[in-house]
Amino acid sequence: MGVAGKGAMEGGNHAALWHGRFEEGPDAQAVEFETSIYVDQRMAQDDICGSKAHVSMLGASGIIPQEDAAQIIEALDGIAKDLECGQLQIDYSAEDIHSFIEGVLTDRIGEAGKKVHTGRSRNDQIALDERLYLRHAVPTLQGKIRTLVSVLTDIADQHKESLLSGYTHLQRAQPVTLGHHLCAWCWMLQRDYQRLEDALSRIQLSPLGAGALAGSSLPLDREMVARELGFAGVTQNSLDTVADRDYCIEFAAAFSLLMAHLSRFCEEVIIWATEEFKFIDLSEKWSTGSSIMPQKKNPDFAELIRGRTGRVYGDLVALLTMVKGLPLSYNRDMQEDKESFFDAYDTVSSCVEVFTRMIATARWNTERMAASCTGGHANATDVAEYLVRKGMPFRTAHGVAAKAVRICIERGCNIEDLTLDDLKSCSNLIESDIFSLITPDACMRARRLSGGPAPESVAVQITLLKAWCK
Repeated sequence: MGVAGKGAMEGGNHAALWHGRFEEGPDAQAVEFETSIYVDQRMAQDDICGSKAHVSMLGASGIIPQEDAAQIIEALDGIAKDLECGQLQIDYSAEDIHSFIEGVLTDRIGEAGKKVHTGRSRNDQIALDERLYLRHAVPTLQGKIRTLVSVLTDIADQHKESLLSGYTHLQRAQPVTLGHHLCAWCWMLQRDYQRLEDALSRIQLSPLGAGALAGSSLPLDREMVARELGFAGVTQNSLDTVADRDYCIEFAAAFSLLMAHLSRFCEEVIIWATEEFKFIDLSEKWSTGSSIMPQKKNPDFAELIRGRTGRVYGDLVALLTMVKGLPLSYNRDMQEDKESFFDAYDTVSSCVEVFTRMIATARWNTERMAASCTGGHANATDVAEYLVRKGMPFRTAHGVAAKAVRICIERGCNIEDLTLDDLKSCSNLIESDIFSLITPDACMRARRLSGGPAPESVAVQITLLKAWCK
């Protein structure tokens, strides 16, 4: 592909950066096979940013003339601007984004441009570019996570008292509320955010200066480059620096866990959207129909997020497999990190965004949710705890409540439908006050412990989550 604007062949038809040792040029198919520019082009601005800092150091250290450094930096600024506005387009005949930018630079300023790579290898250059990319890409994803948590807490705030059955093993367990349930997902998402934050802390060292694997004999000032790029310091071992892809794997693992949470949430949305549950009504804007069944309203977007979770898992496994047998230090296998990592990032980023819009536009059937708390003997634990408050050991109380449940199963009724005499046949400690304590609403409100489903406990969670979102 050619380039628009300045010089149709600008940056094109340049020999590979490593060609000097070879008399013959590479086979066309070999070039196509090894080219990575289609994948790494998204780091063009990061590559330029790193090159400017490197050249600034070269000039300040007297390794290249100051006037050459100034000329290179000015030209790099021009390339960055032209890429940004579309006046300069990527030439896909280049081997990678580094080769393309260096080729354009040399086209524009001649011999001075050839000094940009002094004291540097593509091995430490790509390690830098990836870190620079992650430093702005990951916070963008974190912002989307915060937005999703904010949306969920707004919904939870409206439903602090909306009864909903809690489930274990997909069996009705105990009454909670929709607000409590949504807060559970918020805390998972907050941990996902924190894992990304933690991983970001481990890429705050500059790799530039590690060279191909052994640094350089030139008097490079690695610390100056690190300061200029906003790093906390420099990496401490050149072999480790160029061989390291831990950060890609760590972020991909965090993405995978985030996708696991989205997938689990989507599974609930899919179940809740069925006629059998009917807890949630997804917006028609975030549903699809059937090509043959006119009545269908399908939760396809939730299903797609659930399906794409496997894709992100696959990207993580690909990265782990890529490094599992690599000796120190750099090996070309490591070029394959970007396609898997960028795919994982793009997938999780779009899924968070889509899920946010899908859930924000949904409607909730509070009557149907409240009805799920009736039946299934979800108040049996409350019968046992009633007896505990009367002084009965819990294990004995558990047996009494189970006896009451067996009576209900035989009669096809609920515990609250039993007479006081029925309940007294299970234990003489039971009095008429029990009936006001075992309604679904009473069971939910009685659980006022921190982290519990009572409205005041949920309100505390929402306050904490909203403060975190801000």
